[in-house]
Amino acid sequence: MFTGIVEDTGTVRERTETEDGLRLRIAVDGFDDLHHGQSISVSGVCLTVEEYGSGADAGESDDGGTDDGDADADWFEVFLASETVAKTYLGEVAAGDAVNVERAMPADGRFDGHVVQGHVDTVAEVTASERVGEDWRFTFSIPEGHDDYLVDKGSVTLDGISLTVAEKRAEEFDVAIIPTTYELTTLSAKSVGDPVHLEVDVIAKYVENMIGGDV
Repeated sequence: MFTGIVEDTGTVRERTETEDGLRLRIAVDGFDDLHHGQSISVSGVCLTVEEYGSGADAGESDDGGTDDGDADADWFEVFLASETVAKTYLGEVAAGDAVNVERAMPADGRFDGHVVQGHVDTVAEVTASERVGEDWRFTFSIPEGHDDYLVDKGSVTLDGISLTVAEKRAEEFDVAIIPTTYELTTLSAKSVGDPVHLEVDVIAKYVENMIGGDV
């Protein structure tokens, strides 16, 4: 489980296409507890760490870790199956692109955001953005079939970022972005027309299921 509080903005270092999907190597800034098989959120998509290490290629061990267990990792690799590539926009990222990164929340960790599964529901689009004082206001499209899961002042996850719906309209919704979120995530690089991964609040899904699908 994640909280939607992005830890770092990583950079895609390499991408390798295979018959079964896509492998990405992502550079990060000194993650001290990466391990093989760990869940990690990459721009809101829950993936699994397959390898990690320090430096360009040096220090890798046979089990996909590093020879120096005390060294902070500055890169990790994840594999995206064909279904993940088809349902997200990660299949379109290139070397040099930035992604939001969050490690799974430890059981004794501080819960600062909301419950985020890393299971992307759909891909939305930036339709507008403007600076309002020191803050920013972004507008996103509401993809077909997801209108009922979004409510004013409700939680929503966009590219792995826990945010609050400021205003919802028929086909769009707004979120307010504080300077820290704008500067520390990929939102600062988003323009009108760019895609974002959207994960609705899982509580809304449970409510829908309990009342028989009539939201």
